[in-house]
Amino acid sequence: MDRRTAYSLSVLQPDFESNTGDTRGQVQNQLEQFILQFRLENAFIYRDQIRENVLLNQYFCDVDISHLNSFNEELGHRLTVEPAEIIPLFETALKRCTHRIVYPSNKDIVLPEHQLLLHSSASDVSIRDLDALAISKLVRVPGIVIGASVLSSKATTLHIECRACHSNKTIPVAGGFTGVSLPRTCDRQKMQGEEQCPMDPYVVVHEKCQFVDQQIVKLQEAPDQVPVGELPRHVLISTDRYLANRVVPGSRCTITGIFSIYQTKHSKGSSATSAVAIRTPYIRAVGIHSDVDHTAKGNAIFTEEEEQEFQEMSRRPDLYQVFASCIAPSIYGNGDIKKAIACLLMGGSKKILPDGMKLRGDINVLLLGDPGTAKSQLLKFVEKASPIAIYTSGKGSSAAGLTASVQRDHTTREFYLEGGAMVLADGGVVCIDEFDKMRDEDRVAIHEAMEQQTISIAKAGITTILNARTSVLAAANPIFGRYDDLKTPGENIDFQTTILSRFDMIFIVKDDHERGRDEKIAKHVMHLQMGGRGNEDQAEAEISVDKMKRYVSYCRSRCAPRLSPEAAEKLSSHFVSIRKQVHAAEMEANARSSIPITVRQLEAIIRITESLAKLALSPIANEEHVDEAIRLFLASTMDAVNMGSSQGSRELNDEVNKLEEELRKRLPIGWSTSLATLKREICEGKGYSEQALNRALVVLQRRDTIQIRNQGSQVYRSNP
Repeated sequence: MDRRTAYSLSVLQPDFESNTGDTRGQVQNQLEQFILQFRLENAFIYRDQIRENVLLNQYFCDVDISHLNSFNEELGHRLTVEPAEIIPLFETALKRCTHRIVYPSNKDIVLPEHQLLLHSSASDVSIRDLDALAISKLVRVPGIVIGASVLSSKATTLHIECRACHSNKTIPVAGGFTGVSLPRTCDRQKMQGEEQCPMDPYVVVHEKCQFVDQQIVKLQEAPDQVPVGELPRHVLISTDRYLANRVVPGSRCTITGIFSIYQTKHSKGSSATSAVAIRTPYIRAVGIHSDVDHTAKGNAIFTEEEEQEFQEMSRRPDLYQVFASCIAPSIYGNGDIKKAIACLLMGGSKKILPDGMKLRGDINVLLLGDPGTAKSQLLKFVEKASPIAIYTSGKGSSAAGLTASVQRDHTTREFYLEGGAMVLADGGVVCIDEFDKMRDEDRVAIHEAMEQQTISIAKAGITTILNARTSVLAAANPIFGRYDDLKTPGENIDFQTTILSRFDMIFIVKDDHERGRDEKIAKHVMHLQMGGRGNEDQAEAEISVDKMKRYVSYCRSRCAPRLSPEAAEKLSSHFVSIRKQVHAAEMEANARSSIPITVRQLEAIIRITESLAKLALSPIANEEHVDEAIRLFLASTMDAVNMGSSQGSRELNDEVNKLEEELRKRLPIGWSTSLATLKREICEGKGYSEQALNRALVVLQRRDTIQIRNQGSQVYRSNP
């Protein structure tokens, strides 16, 4: 694997040969035959690959283990069982093949060492299933990279010199984390009368040593593979030469490597001495297969039957309705919210402008409302239905946990980055529950991730930018726990306008007391609790969660819709009218709207339009999609804005509070008076506005302090 070119042969026959009867030379010849002769459909793939790589001055070859198995099954088996023996032979064979393929006439040319990269379609082993039986075998481990160290140089051959007699010697060093110990005594033959060299005479001559790049990567189990209640496990990966600098924190990949062990060195200051027999496991990577397509991580390959089924599905005229109703089918109602979640799963089209500026395509949704309206259940469902999703709760997540943290390596004392939830969910959805319970300084940390889709870090000498191309689905309660209709949205919503403007859709979910609706919900819940499918009119979920997940991956990987000119014209004129309407409402109430309508909201409607076109696999978003996107926007964000316009300004609220006291003094308990008399006394006599009086009467009526009788003409004081 590393530069082990010279092999010593023992006098006794080694086990390696006695088991199989093949000498190293024979194995090497078989491997050469494989590289030179293996072909797929008349193409010599490894010959061509070597030729292409060498012309680019890259001396490596990426081999599929299944090809080796089909060529020589025994050789393929030995590669997986004793990789440390076979891989150095394979690399020597590669070097000899390069001589034969690229430089057949020039036999004297000195080529650098070649590197063998392996990949395979064999079954994966999860990190928690790696045990002692797998040591020194070839394993294939999937996971997510949470940390990558800086590049360091590892010596493959050490050149040492005796400081007394200046005799030289070279020592080969094995790869991975394994070190080497220098000889204690000088082994030069001494002439008679010469003085013996002292103990530990050797020093390393760095200029004459040979080095390769090495990087240490920390691989953690993907969040969706961790059993409930368990902490995710991680393992260290040693990558070298062409495998170094292949992955960054946050990327999901499958690593093929040799499961190895090394003796841990305790850091200075720790009193515990490590037991000699205990070794720490790590993996020496011989292949990294990274998921290139970020939108469909883990689901990048679709069969022809699946593609045909998805194409048929996309042509259904009622797909939008059916897809929305299959989102959390056990939750009754909330049709518009489910449609918004369908848009969020699809996402719009990401755009890169000619000047390099990026416009996000991910849709962010905020559910704000009363307790008991199934907000958390919707979030939990999205976590299951999205190809990549991370669920987190507001109180349990800090700024560093959401973005990235700087850690210190125990052995090298170097700082390195570990990605947080937003980085790990790159290309998916982050569901944040209890969004209002987060500390303000933590909430500010996700501002950049929500709009620019990057996380920039400047800590402990590390200045970098990480990708966080995620949608955010957040659920929050209003300030008082429940939404108070008598207060403006600004008083109900405890968020700054900076974060509210980054949400494409804001839903205010109210738990209205209405007899017919309550009966339906109660019946639906009873059916579910008794093991049924819910309400009779609730259709059975046509699209299963797995199918939905695959369809979302398929749409995101295959389709990036664009607006038609008519749709663009319609959108721009509608946005202008919305701004005008909001401005008029602000002037009337004499206060700024707590939910801003900015150009971001125009971009939001464009993204929703694109996501609706993507759901139907349509390359062009037309006017129908625009109409539905505008309807969704009006039902969510604009509905929340208009809720505030009817509530009036702060001056009106102060006037209402004063009027409540006046009415209590004017009407003792048990007394009644006509509405006309009250209006005359209060509006004309004391100068209050009629709007404030009507509002004060509504407030008192809700508190059961007064009752309105005789078709609204008589006011009766019933309670204190």
